[in-house]
Amino acid sequence: MSTASDGRFAPSPSGRLHLGNLRTALLAWLFARSAGGSFLLRVEDLDRARSKPEHERTQREDLRAIGIDWDAEAPRQSERTARYREALAQLEADGRVYPCWCTRAEIRAAAEAPHGPLPEGAYPGTCRHLSAAERAQREHSGRPPALRLDARAAEIEFDDRLHGRVAGMVDDFVLWRGDDTPAYQLAVVVDDADQGVTEVVRGDDLLDSTPRQIELARLLALPSPGYAHVPLVLGPDGSRLAKRHGAVTLADHDPAAALSWMASSVGLAERGQAVTASGLIARFDPAGLVTSDGLDGLSL
Repeated sequence: MSTASDGRFAPSPSGRLHLGNLRTALLAWLFARSAGGSFLLRVEDLDRARSKPEHERTQREDLRAIGIDWDAEAPRQSERTARYREALAQLEADGRVYPCWCTRAEIRAAAEAPHGPLPEGAYPGTCRHLSAAERAQREHSGRPPALRLDARAAEIEFDDRLHGRVAGMVDDFVLWRGDDTPAYQLAVVVDDADQGVTEVVRGDDLLDSTPRQIELARLLALPSPGYAHVPLVLGPDGSRLAKRHGAVTLADHDPAAALSWMASSVGLAERGQAVTASGLIARFDPAGLVTSDGLDGLSL
């Protein structure tokens, strides 16, 4: 087994990557390459309505334009449903899955009510506590249920490369959606293990979901990767970068200038300095990573 950190980037092909996505991809690539590891791509296209082949194509073109490469053909989640069903069946056999008929409004209302030690906004297990009569009533409603993990309020602690020691409690999150689609949490855990990913570098908006994924990997007897959650790039209004902020994709900028901005924003180059992705590998040190959360120095 390799001791190098094998990383990945797993975009959803629902639109063009913005510069924040690309900076996260660059950092994930640098974490892996500087450690002598492999770098893998994955297509997270579970959202069939929004996922388009043309978006997948432009995303790959943009990654290549800033010098990012990968080591194997990228699997598509839409082609791995049988594998996810296998993992779900394993959890069902262990008695860790139950159906949930709650609507979004009911979930919001339940999340706002006090429910003991679970974190704010967590699902409190409403359908796990149904009586036989209540369950039968819901089964006869005709609304297909989602399937949730019976997490039993598991408490998880892990070390993040950038955030240090992090602790969290796991709620009963969705494993399989009511529209018969595997949920993100199940798919990402299975995919990371199957691809041999040993370190996940991603935006820190996903930090809170990490305890769920670590616990799910444990229940499935799958290896759990290490984690490094990097700061997001923010728009001028302080919210996470999005299309509404204007010229935020590589289509709006020279790739060399965009790469220069990315490097300077993480402390790997001076502002405006010409760089290449491969040239950044030797100077990259995760322990010394400094990130700017805005678009300072890049003309919009």
